[in-house]
Amino acid sequence: MIGGSRLSSAALAACRAVSGERDIVGASAAPTTREQLARELGALGVRPGSVVLVHSSLSALGWVCGGAQAVVHALLDALGPEGTLVVPAHTTDNSDPAGWGRPPVPEDWWPVIRGHMPAFDPLRTPARGLGVIAEFTRTWPGAVRSAHPQDSFAAIGPQAETVTARHALESGLGERSPLARIHDLEGDVLLLGVGHGANTSMHLAEHRVPAPKHEAYGAAVAGPEGRRWATWEDVVADESDFPALGAAFDATGKTRTGPVGAGHARLMGQRELVAFAVGWLTEHRRG
Repeated sequence: MIGGSRLSSAALAACRAVSGERDIVGASAAPTTREQLARELGALGVRPGSVVLVHSSLSALGWVCGGAQAVVHALLDALGPEGTLVVPAHTTDNSDPAGWGRPPVPEDWWPVIRGHMPAFDPLRTPARGLGVIAEFTRTWPGAVRSAHPQDSFAAIGPQAETVTARHALESGLGERSPLARIHDLEGDVLLLGVGHGANTSMHLAEHRVPAPKHEAYGAAVAGPEGRRWATWEDVVADESDFPALGAAFDATGKTRTGPVGAGHARLMGQRELVAFAVGWLTEHRRG
């Protein structure tokens, strides 16, 4: 209560945002700038002209002068005009509510959600739970987004169309997805202030193990006849052991690590990562 009045949900959210930024300022020795980030990304090994899939946390970088906008600019600076920046733009809320767990919803809500969830729109549907850097990239002028209703990716640069085109419904993170196109282009994976639990390229390896498990998926999609609820089967996506898998890959010495802003970053070749992950998953996932 402030002044005898209960704060609205919007005011509470604003207070939390201010409090969070205050904590970041307090934990930062100095502001982080676009120019600093670009230099550190280059020192880490981000190559001009390359294709880089970025998973990120803005708060992990310390207080950045210009926020997510400055980070995206720095990534594009490090990549140069011939490089291509790719980010996940997933929409996990556009999914079958029967499988929701964070949070679950009552069963009698399920048919309402299936009947009224807005159809995926590559231009308008926001990404969910991937951080402000990914969402800023998705809305960047000239960004291109793949058409998958749950597992889309967005890209900026000369290879953006190649990376995002022909994303198949039944291959959200598989051979007909942007992950495989990044693999074709010998791209890199950059974990910017996040761990391997966010490393979606390991899902491509799940598609390449012998006899991968499948399950049913659903989402609201748009078609010639308007909105509809679509269902399909795809390989089960399970990131629960990705931190252990990532640690094992790091131990091979093929991950480049270093500071970016106030945070810690990892850079790795996606082809090497996926090849290692196929072997690791085959050995460690039983049944």
